[in-house]
Amino acid sequence: MLKKGKLKLPDRLGILVPGFDDKEEENGGSEPVFESGEELEIMEPNGVELGHKENEYEFDLGVDDKVGDKVDAFRMRKRPDKDGPGQVTVREVIAADEKRSDLEYEFSQKEINLEKVKRIASMGVPDGGGLRATAWKLMLGYLSPSHDVWEKELTENRQKYAKLKEELLLSPSEYTRVKADAMISAELSSEGDVAGPLKRQEISHGDHPLSVGMASAWHHFFKHTEIAEQIDRDLQRTHPDMKFFSGESSFSKKNREAMRNILLLFAKLNPAICYVQGMNEVLAPILYVFSTDTNEQNAVNAEADSFSCFVRLLSDSVDHFCQQLDNSPVGILSTLSRLAKLLKENDEELWKHLEFTTKVKPQFYAFRWITLLLSQEFNFQSILRIWDSLLSNPFGVQDMLLRICCAMLLCMKSRLLSGDFVANLRLLQHYPDINIEYLLQVAQDLSPDTSSYSLSL
Repeated sequence: MLKKGKLKLPDRLGILVPGFDDKEEENGGSEPVFESGEELEIMEPNGVELGHKENEYEFDLGVDDKVGDKVDAFRMRKRPDKDGPGQVTVREVIAADEKRSDLEYEFSQKEINLEKVKRIASMGVPDGGGLRATAWKLMLGYLSPSHDVWEKELTENRQKYAKLKEELLLSPSEYTRVKADAMISAELSSEGDVAGPLKRQEISHGDHPLSVGMASAWHHFFKHTEIAEQIDRDLQRTHPDMKFFSGESSFSKKNREAMRNILLLFAKLNPAICYVQGMNEVLAPILYVFSTDTNEQNAVNAEADSFSCFVRLLSDSVDHFCQQLDNSPVGILSTLSRLAKLLKENDEELWKHLEFTTKVKPQFYAFRWITLLLSQEFNFQSILRIWDSLLSNPFGVQDMLLRICCAMLLCMKSRLLSGDFVANLRLLQHYPDINIEYLLQVAQDLSPDTSSYSLSL
């Protein structure tokens, strides 16, 4: 649901659906390592193909530089097999242990210092122990800083998610049967063990599967069949190199089913946006982090927690998925302009070379970077590290995202200045291996884009 172009983000999960308000009271410095990557398909501004590779994300623009149909804008691209040197120094091990101890201490407090958690997370949350799952939930506002209310909040939100699934993902006949069983069970409980005739459940003409009425429950159910099929196709291509997402094991199938439920439910709750190809890539890191939480209860409920956090994360960038808002102050073109402005403020020479000499405009490469929160540009572990910085930024995800995108250009400056349109587009469409910590430090040190600061989530 949109309000002034934004997702309606409730204090309680149920408010996403009209009439589903429970009406309870509201709770109160190493150098970068550059290696040339596999070439991607290159598209000239007029749409002429210069090369071709299957299974890659691409964004193709016409001569008028307008953003095309979002549903067709993305295709899968290969991720790099590695991301810079994999060696870990003794200093890094000690630093990780210190961060782990600091976070464990903060999470054990009655009142958590969220500012301190963000400060630690900005330097990278150590793997293991469920620290990243808890940190992300706190930074996304899904968990309150008051530790005492965590159990109550989680229980309420998980129950409401289960109810949303029951009402919106079951077919009308399944939903009718579930409700009927619940009514019968309630009647038997109230009457004791006294046997009696069961009441027949009437089905109105409007709820018949062959009904063509626009208000029919079956009409709405069939309407989303095509969306579900698109989601299924995209899920088959989500991180095919990871057993968590790919394969025919019951484990991977369960994870894909959880992602399918979340994406389909999001589409039904937000018809103005629906589902856009690529949203599966944004959801994947969240579900992975929550599912691998060492707390068994949290891991079991990863789907419900991921749904709410996915909604919260997209609320900061949902306008980028709305084609009708492309040319608005909150649309993707405006955000791309902010990136160009940020680059100009920090390196006018590189900005002029890309903008005027080679005419490699942000629309040709940064659309995917921004819309998918860089989830297609690096390997999975690096994505998690980058998201630590995105979520912990005091000025919001978009501010840090633009900083990182600008830093990605600055770190490739010498190669970009020596490249032409084709070479530069290849380079930026398949970003080379780089030391992620170095990249994030460059991003942090940039002169800020003060044109549009937003509060953190």
